This record gives sequence, structure tokens and C-alpha cells, in this order.
Amino acid sequence: MTKPTKITLATLLFLAVSTADIWAIITGNDILRSFAKPLILTFLAVVYLASVKKANSWFVLGLFFSFLGDVFLLSSEANFFMYGLGSFLLAHIMYIKITAGFLKTTSKSSMLFVSFPFVIFLAGLLLLIKDNLGDMLFPVIVYGITISTFGAVALLNYIGEKSTENLWLFLGAIIFIASDSMIAINRFYESNELYGLLIMLTYIIAQYLICKAMVAKNNSLESV
Repeated sequence: MTKPTKITLATLLFLAVSTADIWAIITGNDILRSFAKPLILTFLAVVYLASVKKANSWFVLGLFFSFLGDVFLLSSEANFFMYGLGSFLLAHIMYIKITAGFLKTTSKSSMLFVSFPFVIFLAGLLLLIKDNLGDMLFPVIVYGITISTFGAVALLNYIGEKSTENLWLFLGAIIFIASDSMIAINRFYESNELYGLLIMLTYIIAQYLICKAMVAKNNSLESV
């Protein structure tokens, strides 16, 4: 099997399980979700590994922690939500480390400048949901700061080099923040069935864009 064929097959499987998961949300099919959701990141990892000669171990770890987060969040129990939150926290730390490594040059003033909109957005979200957080206040603040840092570093990276792959990475980070924000609103402010669908749609798009950026980055480094 040729490399393009492997990539195409893995991508089709990724799209198939993603579609199955979305369909499971729409129809309320929990059994289908329990099979489809864990396979989304599994096949995305296959897409990545099939697309590069030498995998970035930090990114593979990020995909693994995201996979664990998906599995934990299949349960509605509070303990599993915490495990899911912790898993995605580690995934974002991996993504921050990778993105920070792409930065050409940076300064404290530029980092403060790009961080400002993320700080404002996080503060507004926390004000909206704080009354219902209870013991989750500190973990949610830590998680919010982490994913906001990912967004800020991705923006700084794009400003430093306006390439297509950096744009994919930045958009992936922003859409990921949108997805996680909807989780917070749905769980701690106002529950709505529509959020479940939007959360997964944005999550799948975000992870795919980040993976696409990582493949492009890896291939550009290999061609040098």
C-alpha cells in the first residue's frame, strides 16, 4: 500500500467515525457513541503517523491525552469529568510546548499584547459560570489559563510567520477554545442539547486543523 493510499484510507476512517459520533449525538445513540468517539483521535493519530516520516513524540502524546479525555468524558460522572479535564490539560500543555518551539523570536511585550483578548474572554466566561462552579473553580481556572496560553502562543506564532500551517494551528487553537467554552457553559451555566452537537463539531475540526498543521510543519522540516 502506497503512502498516499494509507493517508487517504486513514482520513476516510477518521471522517467516518467522526460522522458516526455526530449522528450518535443527534439520535441519542449512546452505544454508537461509546464505540465511535474513542476512534476519532485513534484514526487522527493514524492519519498523522501515515503522513510523516518522523513523528513528533510530543504531538503523539497530545493526541494520546486527548484520546483519554474523550474516553473519560463519555461518562457524566463528576470524577470522570475531572479525569477528562486533567487529560485535556496535559494535551494542551503538549500543544503549547510544540507551538512555543516554532516561535522565531518573542518578547514580553508582544506576549502580553497577544494574551490580552484571551484574558478578557476567560475573565468574562468565568464571571458567567462562577456561581455554579463550586469545588471546580480552581481546576477550571487552571484549565482556562492553559488553553488560553495555547491560543496566545499560536497567535504569536502566526504573527511571527504568516504561513498557511501557522494559520491552521492558530485556527485550531481558537476553535478548541470555543469548543471548551461551550462545554463550560453547557455544564455550569445553561444546559442545551445543541451544545453537545456544536462541542463535538468544533472539537473535531480543531483537532484536525492542529494535526494538519503538524503534518505540514513536519514535512517542511524534512524538505530542508
